[in-house]
Amino acid sequence: MTAHPDNDSPRPAARGAGTVSVAIAGSGGSGVMTAGTMLLDAAARAGLYGIMVRTSGPQIRGGEAAALLRLAPRPMDALDDSFDLLLAMDWQNVHRFADEIPLRADSLILCDAGEGEVPEVFARSGARCIALPLKKMAKAIPGSWTNMLALGLAGGLAGLPAAALQAALRETWKHSDAGLVANLGALQAGLAEATGLTPGASFDRLAAAGEHGPRWMISGNEAAGLGAIRGGVRFVAAYPITPATELLEWMAPALTQVGGTLLQAEDELASANMIIGAAYGGVPSLTATAGPGLALMTEAIGLAVSAEVPIVIVDVMRGGPSTGIPAKSEQSDLSFAVSGLHGDAPRLVLAPTSIADCIATTQWAVQLAEALQAPAIVLSDQFMGQSRAIIDRPVDPGFHAARLTAAADSADYKRYRDTESGVSPMAIPGTPGVAYTADGLEHTELGVPSSQSRDHLVQLDKRERKLARHDYGRWWADIEGDGDAAVITFGSVTGTVREALARAAEQGVRARLIALRLLAPARPEQLAQALAGVRQVMVVEQNHSAQLYRYLRAMYDLPGRPTSFHRPGPLPLRPAELSAAIVAWQRAHAPEETLA
Repeated sequence: MTAHPDNDSPRPAARGAGTVSVAIAGSGGSGVMTAGTMLLDAAARAGLYGIMVRTSGPQIRGGEAAALLRLAPRPMDALDDSFDLLLAMDWQNVHRFADEIPLRADSLILCDAGEGEVPEVFARSGARCIALPLKKMAKAIPGSWTNMLALGLAGGLAGLPAAALQAALRETWKHSDAGLVANLGALQAGLAEATGLTPGASFDRLAAAGEHGPRWMISGNEAAGLGAIRGGVRFVAAYPITPATELLEWMAPALTQVGGTLLQAEDELASANMIIGAAYGGVPSLTATAGPGLALMTEAIGLAVSAEVPIVIVDVMRGGPSTGIPAKSEQSDLSFAVSGLHGDAPRLVLAPTSIADCIATTQWAVQLAEALQAPAIVLSDQFMGQSRAIIDRPVDPGFHAARLTAAADSADYKRYRDTESGVSPMAIPGTPGVAYTADGLEHTELGVPSSQSRDHLVQLDKRERKLARHDYGRWWADIEGDGDAAVITFGSVTGTVREALARAAEQGVRARLIALRLLAPARPEQLAQALAGVRQVMVVEQNHSAQLYRYLRAMYDLPGRPTSFHRPGPLPLRPAELSAAIVAWQRAHAPEETLA
Protein backbone atom coordinates (compact mmCIF):
# COMPACT_ATOMS: atom_id res chain seq x y z
CA MET A 1 0.00 0.00 0.00
CA THR A 2 1.26 3.45 -0.86
CA ALA A 3 -0.01 6.45 1.09
CA HIS A 4 0.09 9.53 -1.11
CA PRO A 5 -1.93 12.27 0.63
CA ASP A 6 -3.71 14.88 -1.44
CA ASN A 7 -2.50 18.43 -0.83
CA ASP A 8 -6.14 19.55 -0.91
CA SER A 9 -7.13 17.32 2.00
CA PRO A 10 -8.52 19.06 5.12
CA ARG A 11 -5.97 20.66 7.35
CA PRO A 12 -5.35 18.95 10.67
CA ALA A 13 -6.78 20.61 13.74
CA ALA A 14 -4.36 19.06 16.21
CA ARG A 15 -1.45 20.91 17.76
CA GLY A 16 1.51 20.13 19.94
CA ALA A 17 0.86 20.81 23.61
CA GLY A 18 3.08 23.26 25.44
CA THR A 19 4.25 25.12 22.35
CA VAL A 20 3.40 28.43 20.71
CA SER A 21 3.31 28.83 16.93
CA VAL A 22 3.49 32.34 15.49
CA ALA A 23 3.43 33.51 11.87
CA ILE A 24 4.56 37.07 11.07
CA ALA A 25 3.72 37.98 7.49
CA GLY A 26 3.78 40.96 5.19
CA SER A 27 5.08 42.45 1.98
CA GLY A 28 8.75 42.66 1.12
CA GLY A 29 10.51 45.36 3.09
CA SER A 30 8.07 45.29 6.00
CA GLY A 31 10.68 43.64 8.21
CA VAL A 32 8.95 40.36 9.00
CA MET A 33 12.19 38.36 8.91
CA THR A 34 13.91 40.85 11.21
CA ALA A 35 11.05 40.65 13.68
CA GLY A 36 10.96 36.86 13.47
CA THR A 37 14.69 36.53 14.02
CA MET A 38 14.55 38.83 17.05
CA LEU A 39 11.61 36.88 18.46
CA LEU A 40 13.63 33.67 18.15
CA ASP A 41 16.64 35.37 19.72
CA ALA A 42 14.53 36.53 22.66
CA ALA A 43 13.21 33.00 23.17
CA ALA A 44 16.78 31.70 23.35
CA ARG A 45 17.67 34.36 25.92
CA ALA A 46 14.66 33.26 27.96
CA GLY A 47 15.98 29.70 28.04
CA LEU A 48 13.49 28.35 25.51
CA TYR A 49 13.93 26.44 22.26
CA GLY A 50 12.42 27.12 18.88
CA ILE A 51 12.61 27.06 15.12
CA MET A 52 11.95 29.77 12.52
CA VAL A 53 11.19 28.84 8.93
CA ARG A 54 11.50 31.47 6.22
CA THR A 55 9.04 31.46 3.37
CA SER A 56 8.72 33.78 0.41
CA GLY A 57 6.99 33.98 -2.93
CA PRO A 58 8.34 32.71 -6.26
CA GLN A 59 10.25 35.93 -6.88
CA ILE A 60 12.74 34.92 -4.10
CA ARG A 61 13.60 38.55 -3.26
CA GLY A 62 10.98 41.22 -2.70
CA GLY A 63 7.28 40.46 -2.69
CA GLU A 64 5.48 38.73 0.16
CA ALA A 65 7.34 37.01 2.98
CA ALA A 66 6.56 35.23 6.24
CA ALA A 67 8.49 34.11 9.29
CA LEU A 68 6.99 30.90 10.71
CA LEU A 69 8.01 30.23 14.31
CA ARG A 70 7.42 27.54 16.87
CA LEU A 71 8.63 28.12 20.44
CA ALA A 72 8.75 25.58 23.25
CA PRO A 73 10.53 24.61 26.47
CA ARG A 74 12.07 21.62 24.66
CA PRO A 75 14.08 21.27 21.43
CA MET A 76 12.05 21.69 18.24
CA ASP A 77 12.88 20.28 14.80
CA ALA A 78 9.49 20.66 13.10
CA LEU A 79 6.66 23.12 12.69
CA ASP A 80 3.36 22.35 14.37
CA ASP A 81 0.14 21.43 12.58
CA SER A 82 -1.33 24.92 12.79
CA PHE A 83 -0.59 28.41 14.10
CA ASP A 84 -1.84 30.05 17.26
CA LEU A 85 -1.16 33.56 15.97
CA LEU A 86 -0.98 35.18 12.54
CA LEU A 87 0.35 38.72 12.79
CA ALA A 88 -0.10 40.37 9.40
CA MET A 89 1.75 43.66 8.88
CA ASP A 90 -0.29 44.05 5.68
CA TRP A 91 -2.27 41.80 3.33
CA GLN A 92 -0.26 42.29 0.11
CA ASN A 93 -0.28 38.78 -1.39
CA VAL A 94 -0.12 37.20 2.08
CA HIS A 95 -3.06 35.01 0.99
CA ARG A 96 -0.53 33.03 -1.06
CA PHE A 97 0.75 31.59 2.22
CA ALA A 98 -2.64 30.23 3.29
CA ASP A 99 -1.58 26.60 2.85
CA GLU A 100 1.62 27.25 4.78
CA ILE A 101 -0.11 29.07 7.66
CA PRO A 102 -3.05 26.82 8.62
CA LEU A 103 -5.24 28.37 11.32
CA ARG A 104 -7.83 26.93 13.70
CA ALA A 105 -11.10 28.34 14.94
CA ASP A 106 -9.37 29.23 18.21
CA SER A 107 -6.38 30.89 16.50
CA LEU A 108 -5.86 34.64 16.63
CA ILE A 109 -5.27 37.02 13.72
CA LEU A 110 -3.71 40.40 14.47
CA CYS A 111 -3.68 42.83 11.57
CA ASP A 112 -3.50 46.49 10.71
CA ALA A 113 -6.90 48.14 10.70
CA GLY A 114 -5.83 50.29 7.76
CA GLU A 115 -4.91 47.38 5.48
CA GLY A 116 -8.40 46.21 4.57
CA GLU A 117 -10.38 43.08 5.34
CA VAL A 118 -8.87 39.72 6.25
CA PRO A 119 -8.57 37.62 3.06
CA GLU A 120 -11.32 35.03 2.77
CA VAL A 121 -8.81 32.19 2.72
CA PHE A 122 -7.85 33.06 6.31
CA ALA A 123 -11.27 34.27 7.47
CA ARG A 124 -12.97 30.96 6.72
CA SER A 125 -10.79 29.24 9.32
CA GLY A 126 -13.01 30.89 11.92
CA ALA A 127 -10.03 32.43 13.68
CA ARG A 128 -10.76 35.48 15.81
CA CYS A 129 -9.46 38.71 14.30
CA ILE A 130 -8.30 41.80 16.16
CA ALA A 131 -7.53 44.82 13.97
CA LEU A 132 -5.17 47.39 15.46
CA PRO A 133 -3.84 50.64 13.96
CA LEU A 134 -0.31 49.23 13.79
CA LYS A 135 1.21 51.78 11.43
CA LYS A 136 -0.47 54.69 13.23
CA MET A 137 0.80 53.38 16.57
CA ALA A 138 4.34 53.22 15.19
CA LYS A 139 4.09 56.71 13.67
CA ALA A 140 3.11 58.03 17.08
CA ILE A 141 6.66 57.14 18.17
CA PRO A 142 8.86 59.18 15.77
CA GLY A 143 11.66 57.12 14.22
CA SER A 144 10.17 53.74 15.14
CA TRP A 145 9.33 50.82 12.86
CA THR A 146 6.08 48.90 12.68
CA ASN A 147 7.86 45.55 12.81
CA MET A 148 9.28 46.41 16.26
CA LEU A 149 5.76 47.10 17.47
CA ALA A 150 4.82 43.71 16.02
CA LEU A 151 7.76 42.14 17.85
CA GLY A 152 6.41 43.45 21.14
CA LEU A 153 2.91 42.16 20.36
CA ALA A 154 4.07 38.68 19.34
CA GLY A 155 6.59 38.40 22.16
CA GLY A 156 4.10 39.58 24.75
CA LEU A 157 1.43 37.16 23.61
CA ALA A 158 3.96 34.31 23.64
CA GLY A 159 4.92 35.17 27.21
CA LEU A 160 8.51 36.19 26.53
CA PRO A 161 10.10 38.52 29.12
CA ALA A 162 10.48 42.17 28.16
CA ALA A 163 14.17 42.03 29.11
CA ALA A 164 14.83 39.20 26.62
CA LEU A 165 13.04 41.06 23.81
CA GLN A 166 14.89 44.29 24.59
CA ALA A 167 18.23 42.48 24.65
CA ALA A 168 17.52 40.88 21.28
CA LEU A 169 16.75 44.29 19.79
CA ARG A 170 19.82 45.94 21.31
CA GLU A 171 22.10 43.14 20.11
CA THR A 172 20.83 43.37 16.54
CA TRP A 173 20.57 47.15 16.22
CA LYS A 174 23.13 48.70 13.90
CA HIS A 175 21.63 52.15 13.34
CA SER A 176 21.54 55.42 15.30
CA ASP A 177 21.15 55.60 19.06
CA ALA A 178 18.05 57.73 18.56
CA GLY A 179 16.57 55.00 16.38
CA LEU A 180 17.29 52.41 19.03
CA VAL A 181 15.50 54.46 21.67
CA ALA A 182 12.50 54.94 19.36
CA ASN A 183 12.24 51.26 18.54
CA LEU A 184 12.62 50.21 22.15
CA GLY A 185 9.62 52.47 22.68
CA ALA A 186 7.71 50.70 19.89
CA LEU A 187 8.63 47.34 21.39
CA GLN A 188 7.32 48.48 24.77
CA ALA A 189 4.12 49.77 23.18
CA GLY A 190 3.57 46.36 21.58
CA LEU A 191 4.15 44.62 24.91
CA ALA A 192 1.67 46.92 26.63
CA GLU A 193 -0.93 46.30 23.93
CA ALA A 194 -0.43 42.52 24.22
CA THR A 195 -1.14 42.68 27.95
CA GLY A 196 -4.71 43.74 27.25
CA LEU A 197 -5.37 41.03 24.65
CA THR A 198 -6.84 37.60 25.38
CA PRO A 199 -5.46 35.29 22.69
CA GLY A 200 -7.69 32.34 23.55
CA ALA A 201 -7.85 29.37 25.87
CA SER A 202 -5.63 27.20 23.66
CA PHE A 203 -2.84 29.77 23.48
CA ASP A 204 -0.15 28.55 25.89
CA ARG A 205 1.96 31.46 27.06
CA LEU A 206 5.48 30.19 27.61
CA ALA A 207 7.25 30.66 30.91
CA ALA A 208 10.91 31.63 30.76
CA ALA A 209 13.25 28.87 31.90
CA GLY A 210 15.53 29.23 34.89
CA GLU A 211 19.23 28.48 34.71
CA HIS A 212 20.22 26.89 31.42
CA GLY A 213 23.34 26.01 29.49
CA PRO A 214 24.66 27.92 26.50
CA ARG A 215 22.29 28.03 23.54
CA TRP A 216 23.09 28.66 19.91
CA MET A 217 20.81 30.22 17.31
CA ILE A 218 21.93 28.87 13.96
CA SER A 219 20.64 28.06 10.48
CA GLY A 220 21.27 24.79 8.69
CA ASN A 221 23.43 26.57 6.12
CA GLU A 222 25.57 28.14 8.83
CA ALA A 223 25.76 24.79 10.62
CA ALA A 224 26.95 23.03 7.47
CA GLY A 225 29.61 25.70 6.97
CA LEU A 226 30.79 25.32 10.54
CA GLY A 227 30.94 21.55 10.20
CA ALA A 228 32.96 21.86 7.00
CA ILE A 229 35.53 24.15 8.62
CA ARG A 230 35.73 21.97 11.72
CA GLY A 231 36.30 18.98 9.47
CA GLY A 232 39.25 20.69 7.78
CA VAL A 233 37.86 22.36 4.64
CA ARG A 234 40.11 25.25 3.64
CA PHE A 235 39.04 25.93 0.06
CA VAL A 236 35.56 26.60 -1.29
CA ALA A 237 34.58 27.39 -4.86
CA ALA A 238 30.93 27.94 -5.67
CA TYR A 239 28.36 29.78 -7.71
CA PRO A 240 25.48 31.42 -5.79
CA ILE A 241 22.14 29.63 -5.96
CA THR A 242 19.01 29.62 -3.81
CA PRO A 243 18.77 28.17 -1.16
CA ALA A 244 22.51 27.48 -0.68
CA THR A 245 23.87 31.01 -1.02
CA GLU A 246 23.83 31.78 2.71
CA LEU A 247 26.17 28.87 3.33
CA LEU A 248 28.71 30.53 1.05
CA GLU A 249 28.11 33.97 2.54
CA TRP A 250 28.77 32.58 6.01
CA MET A 251 31.87 30.65 4.99
CA ALA A 252 33.54 33.51 3.09
CA PRO A 253 34.62 35.47 6.21
CA ALA A 254 34.84 32.36 8.40
CA LEU A 255 37.41 30.73 6.11
CA THR A 256 39.71 33.74 6.29
CA GLN A 257 39.92 33.27 10.06
CA VAL A 258 41.46 29.80 9.59
CA GLY A 259 43.66 30.63 6.62
CA GLY A 260 41.22 29.37 4.00
CA THR A 261 39.82 30.85 0.79
CA LEU A 262 36.45 31.09 -0.93
CA LEU A 263 36.27 31.80 -4.65
CA GLN A 264 33.09 32.62 -6.56
CA ALA A 265 33.30 30.68 -9.81
CA GLU A 266 31.62 31.48 -13.12
CA ASP A 267 29.27 28.48 -12.91
CA GLU A 268 28.65 25.22 -11.07
CA LEU A 269 30.77 22.99 -13.31
CA ALA A 270 33.71 25.33 -12.87
CA SER A 271 33.14 25.24 -9.11
CA ALA A 272 33.35 21.46 -9.04
CA ASN A 273 36.45 21.42 -11.21
CA MET A 274 38.12 24.02 -9.01
CA ILE A 275 37.61 22.04 -5.82
CA ILE A 276 38.89 18.92 -7.58
CA GLY A 277 42.06 20.83 -8.44
CA ALA A 278 42.46 22.14 -4.89
CA ALA A 279 41.84 18.72 -3.36
CA TYR A 280 44.29 17.13 -5.82
CA GLY A 281 46.79 19.65 -4.46
CA GLY A 282 46.18 18.43 -0.91
CA VAL A 283 43.63 20.93 0.42
CA PRO A 284 40.26 19.62 1.71
CA SER A 285 37.69 21.37 -0.48
CA LEU A 286 33.94 21.94 -0.76
CA THR A 287 31.26 23.46 -2.92
CA ALA A 288 27.61 24.16 -2.12
CA THR A 289 24.71 24.20 -4.54
CA ALA A 290 21.10 23.17 -5.14
CA GLY A 291 19.58 20.62 -7.52
CA PRO A 292 20.14 22.51 -10.81
CA GLY A 293 23.77 23.12 -9.89
CA LEU A 294 24.31 19.50 -8.84
CA ALA A 295 23.05 18.39 -12.26
CA LEU A 296 25.62 20.62 -13.95
CA MET A 297 28.42 19.14 -11.83
CA THR A 298 27.80 15.56 -12.97
CA GLU A 299 30.81 15.24 -15.28
CA ALA A 300 33.17 16.66 -12.67
CA ILE A 301 31.85 14.37 -9.93
CA GLY A 302 32.55 11.41 -12.19
CA LEU A 303 36.09 12.70 -12.63
CA ALA A 304 36.51 12.79 -8.84
CA VAL A 305 35.30 9.20 -8.64
CA SER A 306 37.66 7.97 -11.35
CA ALA A 307 40.70 9.97 -10.21
CA GLU A 308 39.87 9.22 -6.55
CA VAL A 309 40.02 12.85 -5.48
CA PRO A 310 38.18 13.73 -2.25
CA ILE A 311 35.60 16.53 -2.55
CA VAL A 312 32.48 17.52 -0.61
CA ILE A 313 29.31 18.88 -2.26
CA VAL A 314 26.52 20.26 -0.10
CA ASP A 315 23.24 20.08 -2.02
CA VAL A 316 20.60 22.25 -0.35
CA MET A 317 17.63 20.62 -2.07
CA ARG A 318 14.66 22.59 -3.36
CA GLY A 319 11.55 21.88 -5.41
CA GLY A 320 12.21 20.63 -8.92
CA PRO A 321 12.60 19.72 -11.71
CA SER A 322 14.52 22.38 -13.64
CA THR A 323 14.26 25.76 -11.91
CA GLY A 324 11.30 24.34 -10.01
CA ILE A 325 10.43 26.16 -6.78
CA PRO A 326 13.69 27.82 -5.68
CA ALA A 327 12.65 29.02 -2.21
CA LYS A 328 10.71 25.94 -1.09
CA SER A 329 11.85 22.60 0.28
CA GLU A 330 11.64 19.13 -1.22
CA GLN A 331 13.66 15.92 -0.83
CA SER A 332 13.67 15.21 -4.53
CA ASP A 333 17.40 15.02 -5.37
CA LEU A 334 17.93 11.69 -3.62
CA SER A 335 17.72 9.47 -6.70
CA PHE A 336 20.09 11.73 -8.60
CA ALA A 337 22.55 11.84 -5.70
CA VAL A 338 22.78 8.06 -5.28
CA SER A 339 22.46 7.05 -8.94
CA GLY A 340 22.89 10.09 -11.15
CA LEU A 341 26.35 9.59 -12.64
CA HIS A 342 27.18 7.77 -15.85
CA GLY A 343 29.07 4.51 -15.52
CA ASP A 344 29.57 2.63 -12.27
CA ALA A 345 30.55 5.52 -10.04
CA PRO A 346 30.32 4.82 -6.30
CA ARG A 347 30.15 7.88 -4.11
CA LEU A 348 29.25 8.85 -0.56
CA VAL A 349 25.81 10.35 0.07
CA LEU A 350 24.92 11.65 3.52
CA ALA A 351 21.94 13.52 4.95
CA PRO A 352 21.79 15.49 8.22
CA THR A 353 18.72 14.75 10.34
CA SER A 354 18.22 18.27 11.75
CA ILE A 355 19.55 21.81 11.66
CA ALA A 356 21.92 21.00 14.53
CA ASP A 357 23.01 17.78 12.82
CA CYS A 358 24.13 19.75 9.75
CA ILE A 359 27.28 20.49 11.76
CA ALA A 360 28.26 16.91 12.58
CA THR A 361 27.11 15.36 9.29
CA THR A 362 29.02 17.84 7.12
CA GLN A 363 32.05 17.46 9.36
CA TRP A 364 31.79 13.67 8.99
CA ALA A 365 31.43 14.01 5.22
CA VAL A 366 34.76 15.86 5.09
CA GLN A 367 36.45 13.12 7.09
CA LEU A 368 34.97 10.34 4.97
CA ALA A 369 35.78 12.02 1.66
CA GLU A 370 39.40 12.51 2.69
CA ALA A 371 39.83 9.06 4.23
CA LEU A 372 38.21 7.25 1.31
CA GLN A 373 39.43 9.56 -1.47
CA ALA A 374 35.94 9.88 -2.90
CA PRO A 375 33.30 12.55 -3.53
CA ALA A 376 30.77 13.03 -0.74
CA ILE A 377 27.37 14.61 -1.39
CA VAL A 378 25.57 16.06 1.64
CA LEU A 379 21.81 16.31 1.13
CA SER A 380 20.51 19.24 3.13
CA ASP A 381 17.37 21.07 1.97
CA GLN A 382 15.73 24.47 2.02
CA PHE A 383 13.80 23.71 5.21
CA MET A 384 17.00 23.08 7.16
CA GLY A 385 19.30 25.36 5.21
CA GLN A 386 17.33 28.59 5.50
CA SER A 387 15.59 27.94 8.81
CA ARG A 388 17.02 28.98 12.16
CA ALA A 389 16.82 26.95 15.35
CA ILE A 390 17.72 27.37 18.99
CA ILE A 391 19.93 24.44 19.93
CA ASP A 392 22.09 23.41 22.85
CA ARG A 393 25.74 24.07 22.20
CA PRO A 394 26.81 20.98 20.23
CA VAL A 395 29.67 18.74 21.22
CA ASP A 396 32.42 18.47 18.60
CA PRO A 397 32.33 14.82 17.41
CA GLY A 398 36.01 15.02 16.50
CA PHE A 399 35.75 14.27 12.78
CA HIS A 400 38.82 15.66 11.02
CA ALA A 401 40.25 15.34 7.54
CA ALA A 402 43.05 12.78 7.35
CA ARG A 403 44.30 11.54 4.01
CA LEU A 404 46.58 8.57 3.30
CA THR A 405 49.46 10.23 1.44
CA ALA A 406 52.55 8.87 -0.25
CA ALA A 407 55.98 9.47 1.21
CA ALA A 408 58.73 10.96 -0.96
CA ASP A 409 60.57 8.52 -3.21
CA SER A 410 58.27 5.61 -2.26
CA ALA A 411 59.59 2.45 -3.85
CA ASP A 412 57.43 1.04 -6.62
CA TYR A 413 54.80 3.78 -6.14
CA LYS A 414 51.45 3.02 -7.76
CA ARG A 415 48.84 5.70 -7.21
CA TYR A 416 45.94 3.32 -7.87
CA ARG A 417 47.41 0.22 -6.28
CA ASP A 418 44.82 -2.50 -5.74
CA THR A 419 45.00 -2.61 -1.94
CA GLU A 420 42.92 -4.77 0.38
CA SER A 421 41.04 -1.76 1.74
CA GLY A 422 40.70 -0.17 -1.70
CA VAL A 423 42.45 2.99 -0.48
CA SER A 424 45.88 3.67 -1.92
CA PRO A 425 48.36 6.43 -0.93
CA MET A 426 47.72 9.72 -2.72
CA ALA A 427 50.79 11.72 -3.64
CA ILE A 428 50.67 15.47 -3.15
CA PRO A 429 51.96 17.30 -6.25
CA GLY A 430 55.59 18.24 -5.84
CA THR A 431 56.48 15.29 -3.64
CA PRO A 432 59.71 13.86 -5.15
CA GLY A 433 59.59 10.45 -6.78
CA VAL A 434 55.81 9.88 -6.69
CA ALA A 435 54.46 11.80 -9.66
CA TYR A 436 51.35 10.41 -11.35
CA THR A 437 48.62 11.36 -13.80
CA ALA A 438 45.07 11.90 -12.55
CA ASP A 439 42.36 12.19 -15.18
CA GLY A 440 39.01 10.72 -16.13
CA LEU A 441 40.30 7.92 -18.34
CA GLU A 442 40.32 4.40 -16.98
CA HIS A 443 43.83 3.49 -15.95
CA THR A 444 46.25 0.92 -14.64
CA GLU A 445 47.45 0.88 -11.06
CA LEU A 446 50.19 3.29 -12.15
CA GLY A 447 47.65 5.73 -13.55
CA VAL A 448 48.47 5.03 -17.19
CA PRO A 449 45.32 5.21 -19.39
CA SER A 450 44.08 1.74 -20.32
CA SER A 451 41.11 0.21 -22.12
CA GLN A 452 41.98 -3.35 -21.06
CA SER A 453 39.13 -5.26 -19.43
CA ARG A 454 41.31 -6.44 -16.53
CA ASP A 455 42.42 -2.93 -15.61
CA HIS A 456 38.83 -1.69 -15.79
CA LEU A 457 37.57 -4.49 -13.54
CA VAL A 458 40.38 -4.02 -11.01
CA GLN A 459 39.68 -0.31 -10.67
CA LEU A 460 35.90 -0.76 -10.55
CA ASP A 461 36.28 -3.30 -7.75
CA LYS A 462 38.77 -1.08 -5.94
CA ARG A 463 36.55 1.99 -6.00
CA GLU A 464 33.52 0.01 -4.85
CA ARG A 465 35.41 -1.95 -2.17
CA LYS A 466 36.85 1.06 -0.35
CA LEU A 467 33.38 2.44 0.33
CA ALA A 468 31.70 -0.89 1.05
CA ARG A 469 34.29 -2.15 3.54
CA HIS A 470 34.79 1.03 5.54
CA ASP A 471 33.64 0.94 9.16
CA TYR A 472 31.15 3.78 9.48
CA GLY A 473 30.39 3.03 13.13
CA ARG A 474 27.16 4.11 14.77
CA TRP A 475 26.84 7.30 12.73
CA TRP A 476 25.23 5.66 9.72
CA ALA A 477 21.75 6.15 11.26
CA ASP A 478 19.87 7.32 14.34
CA ILE A 479 17.84 4.43 15.79
CA GLU A 480 15.26 5.19 18.46
CA GLY A 481 12.44 3.35 20.18
CA ASP A 482 11.27 -0.24 19.94
CA GLY A 483 8.33 -2.31 18.76
CA ASP A 484 7.70 -4.66 15.87
CA ALA A 485 7.17 -1.84 13.36
CA ALA A 486 9.68 0.67 12.05
CA VAL A 487 9.49 4.02 10.28
CA ILE A 488 12.49 4.77 8.06
CA THR A 489 13.20 8.32 6.93
CA PHE A 490 15.99 10.78 6.22
CA GLY A 491 16.84 14.46 6.31
CA SER A 492 14.61 17.26 7.54
CA VAL A 493 11.54 15.01 7.78
CA THR A 494 13.15 13.28 10.76
CA GLY A 495 11.89 15.83 13.29
CA THR A 496 8.31 15.51 12.09
CA VAL A 497 8.51 11.70 12.13
CA ARG A 498 9.91 11.75 15.67
CA GLU A 499 7.04 13.93 16.90
CA ALA A 500 4.46 11.89 15.00
CA LEU A 501 5.73 8.68 16.61
CA ALA A 502 5.49 10.28 20.05
CA ARG A 503 1.86 11.20 19.36
CA ALA A 504 1.14 7.72 18.02
CA ALA A 505 2.62 6.23 21.20
CA GLU A 506 0.06 8.20 23.22
CA GLN A 507 -2.58 6.20 21.31
CA GLY A 508 -0.88 2.91 22.10
CA VAL A 509 0.95 2.54 18.79
CA ARG A 510 4.70 1.98 19.08
CA ALA A 511 7.27 1.93 16.30
CA ARG A 512 11.00 2.35 15.91
CA LEU A 513 12.51 5.34 14.20
CA ILE A 514 15.40 4.74 11.81
CA ALA A 515 16.71 8.02 10.43
CA LEU A 516 19.34 7.28 7.81
CA ARG A 517 22.37 9.57 7.83
CA LEU A 518 24.49 7.50 5.41
CA LEU A 519 22.44 6.82 2.29
CA ALA A 520 25.23 5.54 0.05
CA PRO A 521 26.89 3.15 0.15
CA ALA A 522 24.07 0.91 1.32
CA ARG A 523 24.51 -0.79 4.71
CA PRO A 524 22.44 -4.02 4.40
CA GLU A 525 23.93 -5.77 7.44
CA GLN A 526 23.49 -2.76 9.70
CA LEU A 527 19.92 -2.14 8.59
CA ALA A 528 19.08 -5.83 9.05
CA GLN A 529 20.28 -5.56 12.65
CA ALA A 530 18.28 -2.37 13.20
CA LEU A 531 15.17 -4.12 11.84
CA ALA A 532 15.56 -7.30 13.90
CA GLY A 533 12.12 -8.33 15.11
CA VAL A 534 10.33 -5.84 12.87
CA ARG A 535 7.40 -7.18 10.83
CA GLN A 536 6.32 -4.02 8.99
CA VAL A 537 8.13 -0.96 7.63
CA MET A 538 6.86 2.47 6.61
CA VAL A 539 9.14 4.79 4.60
CA VAL A 540 8.45 8.53 4.99
CA GLU A 541 9.82 11.23 2.70
CA GLN A 542 8.98 14.52 1.01
CA ASN A 543 8.98 13.94 -2.73
CA HIS A 544 6.49 12.89 -5.38
CA SER A 545 7.91 9.56 -6.55
CA ALA A 546 8.86 7.86 -3.25
CA GLN A 547 12.57 7.96 -4.07
CA LEU A 548 13.80 6.66 -0.71
CA TYR A 549 11.21 3.86 -0.74
CA ARG A 550 12.29 2.75 -4.19
CA TYR A 551 15.98 2.98 -3.29
CA LEU A 552 15.49 0.91 -0.14
CA ARG A 553 13.48 -1.73 -2.01
CA ALA A 554 16.31 -1.97 -4.54
CA MET A 555 19.19 -2.15 -2.05
CA TYR A 556 17.73 -3.89 1.01
CA ASP A 557 15.54 -6.81 2.05
CA LEU A 558 12.77 -5.12 4.02
CA PRO A 559 10.43 -7.22 6.19
CA GLY A 560 6.73 -7.63 5.50
CA ARG A 561 5.03 -5.49 2.89
CA PRO A 562 6.76 -2.09 3.07
CA THR A 563 4.50 0.97 2.97
CA SER A 564 5.36 4.40 1.59
CA PHE A 565 4.12 7.71 2.96
CA HIS A 566 5.27 10.45 0.65
CA ARG A 567 4.19 13.68 -0.91
CA PRO A 568 6.10 16.49 -2.59
CA GLY A 569 6.84 19.95 -1.26
CA PRO A 570 6.50 22.80 -0.87
CA LEU A 571 4.23 22.20 2.12
CA PRO A 572 6.07 20.53 5.00
CA LEU A 573 4.82 17.27 6.44
CA ARG A 574 2.81 17.92 9.60
CA PRO A 575 3.00 15.79 12.78
CA ALA A 576 -0.77 15.23 12.97
CA GLU A 577 -1.20 13.95 9.42
CA LEU A 578 1.76 11.63 9.84
CA SER A 579 0.77 10.32 13.28
CA ALA A 580 -2.73 9.60 11.93
CA ALA A 581 -1.21 7.68 9.03
CA ILE A 582 1.08 5.69 11.37
CA VAL A 583 -1.80 4.76 13.67
CA ALA A 584 -4.02 3.71 10.74
CA TRP A 585 -1.16 1.73 9.17
CA GLN A 586 -0.37 -0.13 12.37
CA ARG A 587 -3.97 -0.95 13.16
CA ALA A 588 -4.49 -2.22 9.64
CA HIS A 589 -1.48 -4.51 9.91
CA ALA A 590 -1.70 -5.52 13.57
CA PRO A 591 -1.71 -9.27 14.26
CA GLU A 592 -5.19 -10.57 15.07
CA GLU A 593 -4.25 -11.44 18.64
CA THR A 594 -3.42 -7.79 19.40
CA LEU A 595 -6.85 -6.69 18.19
CA ALA A 596 -8.76 -9.07 20.43
